[in-house]
This record gives sequence, structure tokens and C-alpha cells, in this order.
Amino acid sequence: MKLSLAVLAAAVGFSAAAPHADIKSGSTLGRNLLASARRVEEANDNGEIDYTWVANMSLKFQGCYHTQTWNDEADGDEDVRISTQRLIRFRLCPSDSCATDNAGGCSSGYGDYIIDMETYLQAYFEAVQQDQEYNCEYEKNNDCACDGENQGDDFDEEICEYDCYMNKGMEYCVDRNPYEEEGQEQEKEEEWELDRMAECQEYKFENNNNNNRKLEEEAQYFLGAYCSENGGHIYMGLFTDDSCSQFADNYGGRETFAALSYGKSLPYSDTTMIGTECMSCKEPQDVDQNNQNDQEDADEVKESCEQLYQTAGKCEANLGIDNANNNACNFMQGIKITRKSGAVVRGASVTNSTASIFIGLSAVAFVALGGYAYYLKTKLDRAKINLSE
Repeated sequence: MKLSLAVLAAAVGFSAAAPHADIKSGSTLGRNLLASARRVEEANDNGEIDYTWVANMSLKFQGCYHTQTWNDEADGDEDVRISTQRLIRFRLCPSDSCATDNAGGCSSGYGDYIIDMETYLQAYFEAVQQDQEYNCEYEKNNDCACDGENQGDDFDEEICEYDCYMNKGMEYCVDRNPYEEEGQEQEKEEEWELDRMAECQEYKFENNNNNNRKLEEEAQYFLGAYCSENGGHIYMGLFTDDSCSQFADNYGGRETFAALSYGKSLPYSDTTMIGTECMSCKEPQDVDQNNQNDQEDADEVKESCEQLYQTAGKCEANLGIDNANNNACNFMQGIKITRKSGAVVRGASVTNSTASIFIGLSAVAFVALGGYAYYLKTKLDRAKINLSE
């Protein structure tokens, strides 16, 4: 089952998160912090790293952030010299206390992490696909009753499964509509494999011999994910460079996409690609065994979660584990998120009290100095009057 628009749509909700950065990840300090945060974890006596505890955690998206960096791969006059680096901050919450309607997910026993957007999206899409494949298989084996037993001569297994999935709102389990006659299928929309769209890549528009479409012939276009201005959503955009830093227009590229594709809409150009759900890191149990003979596998960590944990910068001060990795805490302190009424909204970084006091004293001193200057001027004016008399 490919991860297409229908597959992802079932997992996407509205996410609201707004980071505000003080430390640039492209700066020397930012690069050093991220590099040190990705140190190799300590292995056990057998040389294997113990990630089993991650199986009891759930992923919770916290927000995204853009920063500008120098493009080392730029070697031509038309290449973009300043490229955009996209980062995502996420949290690992205990699965038994992670709440989807809570912007933070949880308030204790958690770790905060930061990683590049491409890596996070690929892992996220992989986890969505794995969960939904399990759901499809579970429904087929336990609820759909399409095994052909006690069915009539006109029983059709494909139609039975189709009806079952559609009635449960599980369109992502369906590859084709069996009610359509072969060769009479409706024209299908373009297949979008979103796991590939996590990476900035060139997009080719169909050429229907329209001589007025000079724009397509003269320019290259690239599709890629980007962070919304408030940091709470991830959209798909159309760009004019291979680092997905320059939008094709002022609307995230969606107007240009519509013009060059004869009115088609760019998927996820105005709806987020990332949901607010708490996504469990526990590998789904074996459907056929119903977990009776598969306890060991049920305790294993999803590969996508394991990869994210290994690669991400870490701040585990609130995780409560031995040998916690806090090498990225200082970096993440510069990416502030403010929660209000269960959602995360744009907020300024924590106010520096020393700077505030200094500004206040400076303002008072300025007012006092102005008053003293006025007093001196008044005295001088009076002295001039007395001399003239």
C-alpha cells in the first residue's frame, strides 16, 4: 500500500505550534550544538543499543522553524546562495498520558527533540503507513467477514472487502472500486506519493502542446514541504530552485501550479501535512497471532521512531532516565513555543529580566535628563531677562 493523499488524509489533523528562534541553526554555535546532540548512544554489554523504552512512548509534533544557511552546493550564477533549512521540534510522551487535544502532549516524563524536516516527514509517513496497513489487515481478519464461509454462490470477496472498508471510513485500504467495469474506470487523479514529497525534488508539468505556456519551457520547478509562518503547519509548495528556498509565487507556489496544470490544485498547499495525534512508537502486534505468541514483537520499537531518536538533537531533562542526553537543550531554548487554551500560538521568547530593568532605568534617566535640561534653559532665560533690565 503506497502512501498517497488518501492514506495521509486519515491521519492529518490541525496542528497549531509557533516557534520563535534566537539561535540560528546555520550559525557555528547552532551547527556545533546539533552535532554534539547527535552523539552515539552508549551500548550495552552485547554492543547493542537499548531502545526498548521508546516503545512505550508516542510522537507528538511541537512545531517547525526555518533558518537561512549558506548553500555550499551553489556553483553557478543562477544557483541560490542562501538556502532555507527547515527544522521540526517534536516530543516523546508516555503513551498512557499523551493527549491529542493537548498542544504539548504531556506535562511530565517526556523528552524534547529537534531534527530536519525531511527526516521527520519520511519517518512520520512511514509510521502512518505502518499503522494503517495494520488497521486494514485487522479489519479484514476480524470484522469484515469476507472469508467466503457461509456465503452464496454470487459472493465476491473483493466487493465484500470494499464495502467493509468504505462503511468504516477506511478508504485508504482500497486500491480500486470493484463496482466499476474494467476499462470504464473514471479518470484517476495524479498519484501523489507523499513519502517522496518530503524531499525537495523536481516536478514535471504535463505538456499538452500549449504554445502559450512559455513559463514551463523556460523554468524548472520543484516541489517540497515548508513550514507555515506561525510554525504550526507544514504545507507543500512549488519552488524555482533545487533547495526549495524560492517560492514560485507569493502564495507558496499554488497559483503557479494551478496555472501550469490547467486549474489543478496543489495538494496540501493550504492544509497541513502533519496531524496533532499522539502516534505510538510501539510496533503493531501480529494480527494473525492476536499477540498471543508475539509478545516480543509487540514490545519492539517502530523503525521510524528508532531512526528519529537516533538522529535527532536531544533535550531529555524531563525524561527521567539514566544517562539522559541534554546536549541540544541550549539550542532548543532559542525555539520558543507558547501554549494557550490547549493550542500553541505565536509568542515571543522569554523576556530577559536584566535587559528589561536596564531599559527601564535608561528610560527613567532619559526623562530625568530632559527635565533637568528644561530647568537649566528656564534659568538661563530668566537671567537674560534680568540683564536686559
